[in-house]
Amino acid sequence: MSVTTTPHAPQSPPAALRRPHDLPAGWGETALTVVMPTYNEAENLPRMAEALLALPLPGLRLLVVDDNSPDGTGEVAEELAARHNTADRTRVTVLHRTVKDGLGRAYAAGMDQAVAEGARYVLQMDADGSHPVEYVAQMLGTALATGAGVVIGSRYVAGGRLAEEWGAHRKLLSRWANGYVSAVLRTGLRDVTAGFAMWRADTVTAMRLSQVRSSGYSFQVELKFQAVRAGYTVVEVPIHFEERQIGMSKMTLAVQLESALLPWRMRWDAARARRH
Repeated sequence: MSVTTTPHAPQSPPAALRRPHDLPAGWGETALTVVMPTYNEAENLPRMAEALLALPLPGLRLLVVDDNSPDGTGEVAEELAARHNTADRTRVTVLHRTVKDGLGRAYAAGMDQAVAEGARYVLQMDADGSHPVEYVAQMLGTALATGAGVVIGSRYVAGGRLAEEWGAHRKLLSRWANGYVSAVLRTGLRDVTAGFAMWRADTVTAMRLSQVRSSGYSFQVELKFQAVRAGYTVVEVPIHFEERQIGMSKMTLAVQLESALLPWRMRWDAARARRH
């Protein structure tokens, strides 16, 4: 197991001052697929897609995984694909799912498809604007420079920050939840609940996503726990986590309960596996 953070990172600058990192010649051509699950994100998706496709990363593709959104997000995604794809270059693809069975299932389907289509790296990213696109190039550069199996956009390493719009209670709850999971699973990660993570293709394949039990947000935790246990190098880089741009959070009580119970189930399963 190898878990590292970027030491003594500078304080993240305001959004208006952040710029995408320049990568060495050729690195921007790396086949990178951003997997973006959506459910009722018709207003947020176009802005996020345009920002991603404007990055100086010619190898970047966007895969939208839509869970049959009633607000027409799937149709918006198809319009983006028609606008940006050409006969000799695909920049946006859409995976339409007919059943809404959780964020984890959507990510699993999208990440498997991305690897099958030739992605060298796969980036998990929300459609709501909470994960700033300015960090994508930095995360890819970190992955390439270190050879890490996973690079996490972390809110809780030096230089990482939560949205200024969050109140003290919300920030405290977020830190407590992350600390709780970290204490139970002992991964050594500062932000094990993070949803902004870049995975090397062989790491994705090794995770056997079809066997992941989490259907909700705890998918993020389960996947990182498996990667750490399997011995992959995990690097955390600081990000400034933003507030959702438009719409409401989809964190339900059932999802929160799953997130609270799953770490113990994973710990028990790991202990049982060691005994046998």
